Amino acid sequence: MSAVADLAADAWSSMLRVLLHYRRSPGLLAVSLAVPVLMVVVFGYVFGSAITVPGAGPTAAGVSGGSGVPGVSGAGSVDGYREFLMPGLFAMVAVNGIMPTMVGAARDVGRGVTDRLRSMAVSRTGLLLGQTLADLLVSVVVLALLAAVGLAVGWRIRGGVADAAGAFGLLLLFRFAMTWVGLLLGLAVGKEEAAGQLVVAVFPLAMVTNAFVPTGGMPGWLAAVAEWNPMSAVVQAGRDLFGNPSAPAAAWPMQHAVPAALLWCAVLLLVCGPFAVRKFATHGT
Repeated sequence: MSAVADLAADAWSSMLRVLLHYRRSPGLLAVSLAVPVLMVVVFGYVFGSAITVPGAGPTAAGVSGGSGVPGVSGAGSVDGYREFLMPGLFAMVAVNGIMPTMVGAARDVGRGVTDRLRSMAVSRTGLLLGQTLADLLVSVVVLALLAAVGLAVGWRIRGGVADAAGAFGLLLLFRFAMTWVGLLLGLAVGKEEAAGQLVVAVFPLAMVTNAFVPTGGMPGWLAAVAEWNPMSAVVQAGRDLFGNPSAPAAAWPMQHAVPAALLWCAVLLLVCGPFAVRKFATHGT
């Protein structure tokens, strides 16, 4: 077979191995599907009910009166805040792609699976590509469930069908890039326990963004960090494409969100992809 056919066959086998792991671990799949619902409840209802308008007091569901989010145009109630929030939750699902691939890669290293695979006549790139594609399939289901829950609580797609499809495509591309970041980190750490502890590092990446609150209320230095965070570009791009409320921001990634998000995805893939393959191929040597 040609090199491309070998790569495709190895990627397919690797993808099936990961999907079988989900099948044999129904609890893991259940958690993956339950998290989006919990995220909407916690962030949409608990945090949303606490959002206040300067000089107007707290807003309540079904009661409009200015902006439900300081500095956000078009969010006139808790429901409006949920429309502001949903693209951020979509992006958080994408960022969370780091975690399962990082832990899975570290587990394979620690159990000797990586060494056994390296001893076989298989494509290194194909093996890792299969893992990322399996995660991508699972993320399609998770994003679909999150979108359904969002629609149930009042989120709406205000843009066109093509723009919405572009938004979901961008989210999947970002998730794909994040899985390569996770693979590189997992192969570098090499221990499942250490990878599990490193998961907490993902939390600041997701929180120091424009996903949950506008950056205008942050200190200047923190706002700059948040606005240049790759996740913020994806969030803003999602709001633009879905037609959801957004907050003004002067940074270039916020003014050109879609190109910035695509650029971040390209950089992450071009950097982490080759390094992950190299780390996999040279592990233990």
